[in-house]
Amino acid sequence: MTTPHDATAEPAAEQREDRGPLRTAVIVNPNRVEGLDELRASITEQLTDAGWPEPAWLETTAEDPGTGQARKAVEDGAEVVFVAGGDGTVRACIDGLAGTQTALAILPGGTGNLLATNLGVPTNTIDGVQLALDRGRRVMDLGEVEGKTFAVMAGMGLDAAMVDDAPTKLKAKLGSVAYVFSALKHLRDPQMKVEVQIDDHPVLRRRARTVLVGNVGRLQGGVNLLPDAEPDNGEMDIAVLAPRNLGHWIQTAFAVLRPGKNRVPNMEVLRGSRITVTSDRPQPRQLDGDVIEPSKTLAVTVRPDSLWVCVYQPDSSEDLTEGS
Repeated sequence: MTTPHDATAEPAAEQREDRGPLRTAVIVNPNRVEGLDELRASITEQLTDAGWPEPAWLETTAEDPGTGQARKAVEDGAEVVFVAGGDGTVRACIDGLAGTQTALAILPGGTGNLLATNLGVPTNTIDGVQLALDRGRRVMDLGEVEGKTFAVMAGMGLDAAMVDDAPTKLKAKLGSVAYVFSALKHLRDPQMKVEVQIDDHPVLRRRARTVLVGNVGRLQGGVNLLPDAEPDNGEMDIAVLAPRNLGHWIQTAFAVLRPGKNRVPNMEVLRGSRITVTSDRPQPRQLDGDVIEPSKTLAVTVRPDSLWVCVYQPDSSEDLTEGS
């Protein structure tokens, strides 16, 4: 695994100051992005018109969804890596970029586009490329679970079951609404008994339907579950949701969907940098929408200052998304 870089280090000086063109690579998921030839031509034209060299072009495969391609791009000297694909492609590429000074530029192409939504970056290719050309750069934390990194959220319980059961075809047709149908199938799943260990604090024992560990706060559909979560504070917010019946779910959903920061019933929010959630039985788990092996345990370690991302200017604000 790549060693995290010095938290005080800047990316290559020429990224933040206009000292010349940058080397780039494009990693694309051919199964999630249509019109590959047109996309390649458009990105290449926009970069070369700005005086930057033609980007390297790397496609993901079933065997390697992006991690190997990202590592190769870094090894070949790419200073910016554009990722065109869904949340799974972005997460896989982050595995290869973590701890380097190569900046991630997201070109959203999936159903949720969770990291793009939380960072407030554009959802179209032209604006996404321009974001990198404008040289706004920020560093953010990552979470790590069993050697895999995530940038948005790890989940255990109903959240992961919902992600796992949302059919690909339905997501393609309905987008994030597909997750609603999937969630309805699991509202009556039994609660789990969990022990939550945060840093060196005493173990907490809870009953829960799902536990989420969030680096940022927004879920599918832009729902802001954890409005106080910050992707660059060295900690993550932990949401323990414990609705017991349909009425509780309605209360919880109504509070989450209201604008502003409101107390959400049936949800406890905690915060820490080392989080271990242990269930009384194996549970489905997910990282940024990628389902991983079920287990009784979800152990998250925060890796501070591990990923450089292309963001809107100004990039000096305390709020990572303020420039958007």
